[in-house]
Amino acid sequence: MTMQRTAEIKRKTTETDIELSLCLDGSGIAEIQTGSGFLNHMLTSFARHGRFDLTVRCTGDTWVDYHHTVEDVGICLGEAIAAALGDMRGVTRFGSAVIPMDEALVLAAVDLSGRACLGYALEIPAQKVGDFDTELAEEFFLGLVRTARMTLHLRSLAGKNSHHIIEGAFKAFARALRQAVSIDPAA
Repeated sequence: MTMQRTAEIKRKTTETDIELSLCLDGSGIAEIQTGSGFLNHMLTSFARHGRFDLTVRCTGDTWVDYHHTVEDVGICLGEAIAAALGDMRGVTRFGSAVIPMDEALVLAAVDLSGRACLGYALEIPAQKVGDFDTELAEEFFLGLVRTARMTLHLRSLAGKNSHHIIEGAFKAFARALRQAVSIDPAA
């Protein structure tokens, strides 16, 4: 039996206090408490569609806004992905997915390259989904790719509903990452 690839990350700053655990070889179980309902929903979708087990507990300065919480959770998730992958021996490395979410269609492509690069081309029409500033989706993915040291491209190919576009991005990223972290039997 192979060992599961897991990581636990703790991060405490003046703005946030985060404990995050990740299992890349999970079944999609999520326990998410960030103080942002929309971010909770996105991370739960990410775990389910990537079949990653993910626990996040974050207290942050949400009375200001969600910026520090969203960015720092992205940073921690990126650190967890990198730690769980270790030396990356045998991983497929590349992954991509195109996900329809009602009228929205979103593409994600991942390269576990060791180089941080975000190609972000999500056209999100609204400035807010509920009380979540939609510009924070990019901040989340920026923090994540920097600490995971991966290349990630996100493109909205269609869509008018901001919730659907962002959720499609999280689901497409999950599917692409699941593919990239899978063990290549030929390696």
